[in-house]
Amino acid sequence: MALLDIHDIHVEFPSRRGARTAVDGITLALNKGEILGVVGESGAGKSTIGNAVIGLLEAPGRLAGGQIRLDGQRIDTLTEAEKRKVRGRRIGMIFQDPLTSLDPLQTVESQLAETMLTHLDITPEQARKRVVDLLAQVGIDQPELRAKQYPHQFSGGMRQRVVISLALCCEPEVIIADEPTTALDVSIQAQILDLLRKLCRDKQVGMILITHDMGVIADVTDRVAVLYRGKLVEQGATAKILGNPDHPYTRSLISAVPRPDVKLRRFPLVTYIEDVRAPSARIDVATHWLGQARADIARKSGGGPLVSTRGLGLQFVLRHAFLKRDRRTLDAVKNLDLDIREGEVFGLVGESGSGKSTVARLISGLYRPSAGSVAFDGADLNLLKGERALNPIRRQIQMVFQDPYSSVNPRMKVLDIIAEPIRFHRLAASKAEVRRIVEELLDVVGLGVAAAGRFPHEFSGGQRQRIAIARALATRPRFLICDEPTSALDVSIQAQILNLLKDLQEQLNLTMLFISHDLPVIRQMCDRVGVMRHGELLEVAETETLFKTPRHEYSRHLLGLMPQLQRMSHEGLEITP
Repeated sequence: MALLDIHDIHVEFPSRRGARTAVDGITLALNKGEILGVVGESGAGKSTIGNAVIGLLEAPGRLAGGQIRLDGQRIDTLTEAEKRKVRGRRIGMIFQDPLTSLDPLQTVESQLAETMLTHLDITPEQARKRVVDLLAQVGIDQPELRAKQYPHQFSGGMRQRVVISLALCCEPEVIIADEPTTALDVSIQAQILDLLRKLCRDKQVGMILITHDMGVIADVTDRVAVLYRGKLVEQGATAKILGNPDHPYTRSLISAVPRPDVKLRRFPLVTYIEDVRAPSARIDVATHWLGQARADIARKSGGGPLVSTRGLGLQFVLRHAFLKRDRRTLDAVKNLDLDIREGEVFGLVGESGSGKSTVARLISGLYRPSAGSVAFDGADLNLLKGERALNPIRRQIQMVFQDPYSSVNPRMKVLDIIAEPIRFHRLAASKAEVRRIVEELLDVVGLGVAAAGRFPHEFSGGQRQRIAIARALATRPRFLICDEPTSALDVSIQAQILNLLKDLQEQLNLTMLFISHDLPVIRQMCDRVGVMRHGELLEVAETETLFKTPRHEYSRHLLGLMPQLQRMSHEGLEITP
């Protein structure tokens, strides 16, 4: 008998236009000690299945048919009070977004301890000790200190580790992991996956792993189920599905996975999905609004690095105290010397908490350094005082953030989102010119002029990221900082966004700082790469040199953790170099 039996379930979301079927007759079985991978595009129904199992379907969604049994007991018909006893204790859930999983008003310790005290027969003191042990298990340094802190005091990867601790704290029989490693770098990902594997093997816990990371699927799972538009198109042993898939959608999905072993000119796309090959908007640099400033920039450029840092440092205070010796601090960035050349894509890699995003915020001026300097095109930013002196530099430095949901204002139409920096920097003479520029930018990023009158919630995650890119381009920047711009996106959407960034960089000669924990993506995107750890820059090298012959021991360690996709066959797949 299967530990978890999902039989012919149908999930519907009623609306005024009729019921939309999100999951259509899917049957899956999970055995003790087994890891079942569930893959598919955004909207395929992966997370909906997980929510149906744990009884957290968002209203008005409902289970319209089928049965769900846990160890032989039917759980889809339980009352809400009975489901609460199952959630957390017998079925643990790891959600994708740690910000929505944690209470911002409670410390990490109180949240984990509350769950354990609710479901387990232990004392508060035992719960607190177990909290520290769990945080240490998932790789959080100084667990006694960090347990007393609030979620906003953790990085994205650190918050995800806390969420994983929360799911494991009551030793459940089944774990549903919904994109559990999206925010994690390869070293912490390997540590977390080893922990989950060991848990399944030693304690015979069954796990459903929902992810778009095919490397994780290849390395961890025993079986794989492939979903497309709410239907199960294929399932079987992982080696069979990845090495010799039967369905054309599965073959196309595998083809879009970034290659870790060889550099391609462009990212392959999921050709099975209709309208995925949107034509790339070619820019006539001589006449297009985005290209008109390039000739002037080329004439004015001094020939040195566009961005340069010397002795750059930033220290965060973890605990304030009257006496300096009692104060706890963290050196987020230490004595960093870095040069980024005009027109190159410079990659920055390292563990979560290594200082990558902090460097980006220091360069962009979002943070003030504790030590050292940042120079842009020869101008020391520390010496510039006041809005009048800083704004011309700010206009030339723009950022594309990780989360497309939170990087755009949900109350503004797309037209106003993209027009805001144009108006602020007075780059257009009239409302008509502003609108024309916005429409041109929407064409460049592949959304079309009709998108201007809509709100962000009307778009998918990938489309929202295109809006964010258009907004970043609206000031005609010379330097674009991309901080994990595709980590939350499916492989097919990721390929489209990365190809778009490649095209824009080549056509406009943009200089880019590209931050990612996805090493295959770094290999495909970047000209040079810097490796960071504990706030220090350990190594800088040409991309192919770093991937083939890394000098630093930590670089070798990091690359050794990269999924090699050895179980995945690319033979006969639609890969276009």
